[in-house]
Amino acid sequence: MEQRFVMKCGGSTLAALPDGFFDELRELQQSGVRPVIVHGGGPAISETLAKLGIESEFVNGLRKTSDDVLDVVEMVLAGRINKEIVRKIQTRGAQALGLSGVDGKLIQAKPVANAHEIGFVGDVTDVNAAVIEGVMGMGYIPVIAPVGIDAAGQRYNINADTAAGAVASHLGVERMIVVTDVPGILKTVDGEKQVLPTVTVEEIEAMIASGEIYGGMIPKVRAAIQCIQGRVREVVIVSGEQPGVLTKAVREGGVGTRIVQTSEGRV
Repeated sequence: MEQRFVMKCGGSTLAALPDGFFDELRELQQSGVRPVIVHGGGPAISETLAKLGIESEFVNGLRKTSDDVLDVVEMVLAGRINKEIVRKIQTRGAQALGLSGVDGKLIQAKPVANAHEIGFVGDVTDVNAAVIEGVMGMGYIPVIAPVGIDAAGQRYNINADTAAGAVASHLGVERMIVVTDVPGILKTVDGEKQVLPTVTVEEIEAMIASGEIYGGMIPKVRAAIQCIQGRVREVVIVSGEQPGVLTKAVREGGVGTRIVQTSEGRV
């Protein structure tokens, strides 16, 4: 079976990545590897809401999504950011096709359990993997914005990590790559910060509790854990700034931090 991988990246992170990262994406695609990208865009959504004077608040880390907020979420994610990523990939010579979860009912969703507090935020119920397979089959890199839809046509704002994990699981991909701006999960050993090669979900929770993982790193790590669902067994956190990082993560390993579900996942 051809090699394929699902990569999750924040919209602001992707926009800032060096050209070399996109060159690598092209080389992987040309060598027969099939990448799928699922992106977020929280900061750009917040910025646009502020410009439009629409208030938005967060409940337990998820954006409270009213009808007005939902319009902006779709506009920014499926419009501006999605096309920015597609443009950048194409400028470096690879082929990309932008989609949102609404297209072809790609990401089917239902309201989250606390929808009464949080509005139109969705959990993924199904992914139409045939659409993604078709796009890959035509030689394009699918670039997916995490807006979901239900049978009645209602749209939902979907957390990008959850969406990425669901896409990977429905494609039968067991290892996901999360591209961020840190080289992995850092642990202080003898006064020096070192990247942990492998860590379990349980160990991460312990490191958050002990304060070893703190500040802005907590949401990044928690986001990566959210990708572990269904068939996804492990997630690799890498920095997109590191030269050759994608090829290493896809082909060789030994880069960034592997987050595995349980200690049996360690090799």
